[in-house]
Amino acid sequence: MQALLVDDEPLARAELRALLAAHPDVTIAAEAGNAIEGMQLINRLNPDVIFLDIQMPKITGIELVSMFDPEHMPRIVFVTAFDEHAIRAFDAHAFDYLLKPVEPERLARTLARLRRAQSSAVPDYRPLIELQPLQQLPCHGHNRIVLLPLADVESVTARLSGIYLVDTSGNEHFTELTLKTLEERTPLLRCHRQHLVNPQAIAEIRLVDGGGAELLTRHGRCVPVSRRFLKPLKDALGV
Repeated sequence: MQALLVDDEPLARAELRALLAAHPDVTIAAEAGNAIEGMQLINRLNPDVIFLDIQMPKITGIELVSMFDPEHMPRIVFVTAFDEHAIRAFDAHAFDYLLKPVEPERLARTLARLRRAQSSAVPDYRPLIELQPLQQLPCHGHNRIVLLPLADVESVTARLSGIYLVDTSGNEHFTELTLKTLEERTPLLRCHRQHLVNPQAIAEIRLVDGGGAELLTRHGRCVPVSRRFLKPLKDALGV
């Protein structure tokens, strides 16, 4: 069982790491000190389970879960010092939750449930979260986390190097969010296999040869529209 620990308190991670060491079938694939680092590791390592702190700066554990792609989401075990968060954790469809300081016996019960879920003949339990709208989009910078308000996002572009948000000033911001997550949890509209656009940023739709189009934004930038997405885009805009 591959586990990922996400907690902004190094001591809390060390204590949980020591408890998990008593279970030889559990391997800690990596640790993260904040939600953005955690999202990067989740996308790269695809762990079986995440032991996720709820109270973290900038982005909480519950907010992080709301940013996952439901089809590729690992099991979530929330770890919290605050009992009142337990109900909210299950509202977010966590697999389980642990109260700090974590008791060895309680952790053992959680791991036993995880083992049964892994070995069950029925399809794996993968919690499906409610699609909560995102108002701020986390972007990863050098030693910093930028929370970009949705209103400041003009378009989104997917490249081989990742997903980039283009703001109203034309600056690009790298994000760990997927195009699918952005499409499902924001008002951004798909206009191309590799592009989303903020409908509030569209100034013109220019038809081009071949049945496609291009969008001119209010700040003078062009965003391509493929033939496949032109009609759904026009329908969404009421054109």
